[in-house]
Amino acid sequence: MSFEKIPTVPTADEVLDRALRRAAKKMREKPNKKRASVEFVEAAYLSVHDKLVGVMQSFPTISEEPQFYQDIVEILWTTDRLKKSLGAVGWAARWSKDHRGGLAKDVRYSSEENSTAARKKAIARLSSVVHQIEDDLLFLNDVRNILRKLPTVEDVFTIVVAGFPNVGKSSFIRRVSSAEPEVASYPFTTKGIIVGHYYHRHEKIQLIDTPGVLDRPGIERNAIERQALSAIVNIADALLFILDPSAHCGYPLEEQLRLLEEVKSLVQVPIVVVSNKADITSIPEYPAMSTGSGEGVQEILDALLVHKAGWEPKKAKEPEEDQV
Repeated sequence: MSFEKIPTVPTADEVLDRALRRAAKKMREKPNKKRASVEFVEAAYLSVHDKLVGVMQSFPTISEEPQFYQDIVEILWTTDRLKKSLGAVGWAARWSKDHRGGLAKDVRYSSEENSTAARKKAIARLSSVVHQIEDDLLFLNDVRNILRKLPTVEDVFTIVVAGFPNVGKSSFIRRVSSAEPEVASYPFTTKGIIVGHYYHRHEKIQLIDTPGVLDRPGIERNAIERQALSAIVNIADALLFILDPSAHCGYPLEEQLRLLEEVKSLVQVPIVVVSNKADITSIPEYPAMSTGSGEGVQEILDALLVHKAGWEPKKAKEPEEDQV
């Protein structure tokens, strides 16, 4: 995943300003007025072409990225919308390249007194083309700003934590990993997917904290909820589903159990279901923990990690025999 390497996408005016500054420098190097105008046009067109090609090449091919990132792009903008804007930038770059020689030629073969007017006409055409893709450049910069903030999802054993908002997902992640997501008593506190890590004998285990996935048909889910589903389906090697039987999360237990059944139908990985807030109440058929006090948290983590190949839990020290 190379989104963090995408540089800021310039505006149309910034592309043109850069081109005209470079062209002006070339122009100053030529004492002959007409030759200077020719160099100005050639340099400006070349600069626009190179800059726009750089914009295109800075974006990775989304179809070659892991499925998780493909889903995120589709959810937030659609792949077609991204391709359309990149295609528009490519069109403007090709136009600059294809018309550079012809418009510079028009300046070259103009009369001495008309060379300045021919140069201005060529630059006006270039400016018109670049401004035609102004909205595309702004859109691509917005995409770039969001893509750069996406967490890096590594190819290691991954546990996805799922459930309704405020059931204790962020608290569990904070208890067992290096991640420190925001924890507060209102829905969608994590506002996106947060990645944490648990280390055991120098081996990294990845934990994904999802936003709350509400219990409603998929077509009615908002963007954050669809991100959560994408994470569950495409990232998880094991899944922890947290229930809050106290209903302090704001959702009845019956709704939480319906969501659990939906999640089970979506994934083909081991699922550990846990009843959180054991200090308040619990569900007899599920193991209990309290992310508030830490009670039972390590035991739940161990229950998830038994599904990792070669996993060996830490052995408790055996009590020493009483000396006679």
